[in-house]
Order: sequence, then C-alpha cells, then structure tokens
Amino acid sequence: MSVLVTLELPAKTETLDEFLAVMKEALVDTRAYAGCEKVETYVEQGSGSVFLVEQWETAEHQGAYMGWRMETGLMDAIGGFLAGPPVARTFDPKSEV
Repeated sequence: MSVLVTLELPAKTETLDEFLAVMKEALVDTRAYAGCEKVETYVEQGSGSVFLVEQWETAEHQGAYMGWRMETGLMDAIGGFLAGPPVARTFDPKSEV
C-alpha cells in the first residue's frame, strides 16, 4: 500500500533560485528511484520554504531511498541552502474514512 511522505525544506530566500536548480536536478534521480510513484514540489508564498509531496510504494522503499541520499551526500550538499532543519512526515492512506 502506498505511503505519502512530506518533506519541508526551509530554504534561505537569498539562495532560493540556486537551491531550486539543485533540487530540480536531484529530483530526476528521486523520481527514477525504485518505489517512487510521484514527487511534487511546492514553494510557500512569502517564505520560500520548499515542500515536497512524495508518494512511495511502501515506507521501506522511501527508507531505502533516504539511506541512499544520506550515503551519496545530498543532504550535506543542500544544508547550506537551508535556514533550519528539514521536517519529514510519513502518512498512511485511510481510504475507509
């Protein structure tokens, strides 16, 4: 069963365009990663905070992906663009509600 993952990245407004360019390139690999069904990117009006909405086949697929991202250094590479720590949340669907 699919899971929904959100990732809020509080970007620094002064480097937002550069950060979005880095993310555009990085998300090509995300979308191609095993188990990734969809990734949508939003930018909050007024703050520049970047919000990713990801749909994964399973939480395990997303967990493997995050492990790979940590190993390959993406989180370290984007750290200088952030004004605070990323906030990730995972949601299970409740189609019966």
